[in-house]
Amino acid sequence: MKNERKQICIVGLGFFGSGLARFLSKNADVLAIDSDISRINAITEDVQRALCLDVRDFQSLSSVVSDKFDEAIISIGEELESSILCTLYFKRIGIPVIRTKASSQEHGEILRSIGATHVIFPELETAERLSIRIINPNLLDFVPLAHGYAVVDFVAPVQFCNHNLGSLHIRNAYGVFVMAIKKVRDDEFIFLPGPEYTILAEDILIVIGKQQDIEHLRNKTNSVKG
Repeated sequence: MKNERKQICIVGLGFFGSGLARFLSKNADVLAIDSDISRINAITEDVQRALCLDVRDFQSLSSVVSDKFDEAIISIGEELESSILCTLYFKRIGIPVIRTKASSQEHGEILRSIGATHVIFPELETAERLSIRIINPNLLDFVPLAHGYAVVDFVAPVQFCNHNLGSLHIRNAYGVFVMAIKKVRDDEFIFLPGPEYTILAEDILIVIGKQQDIEHLRNKTNSVKG
């Protein structure tokens, strides 16, 4: 399991982008970029680095962003030219994961065609949920509940594979309860699996528990790769 903090660049510090930057900076090293100096000043104390920059200028952008970054998030979906150019430039720089906000399905198709690995539609997403998935790439969904509890979908850790639930003692060891198993190959769910159920490599576990217990489970297994 990789222990280093992710290096993430976020372009566009409106409501969505600034919220995402603040959430991510708790667990990753964030470079925040915007062309509005007032937005830079507002976030400079909350992230590792913040720069005022015109991302339409490739030379300026490539002077501060390199292929050493793990991900880039472009949150300027309402500025079509800027978002398209920035996506293209990050692809040229060699950033492996590029998430770009789109203002329409057509905009999203253009972004995918020029190198965006993920297209974000903000009306279907929240900054907190996206930040959690970025930090935990094998965590497929995260639904926070009241009083610090959450329901989480994540890929079965390799330590669990080919072992039955009874022998793993997941509830006693980690404090979380396996509500269901999603079988990716057959696109079906097994609800309330019994102790005799054997976890397979492609299984997705759906668990409920306290958020800190879920984080403990993630840290103690190598379900997160890269």
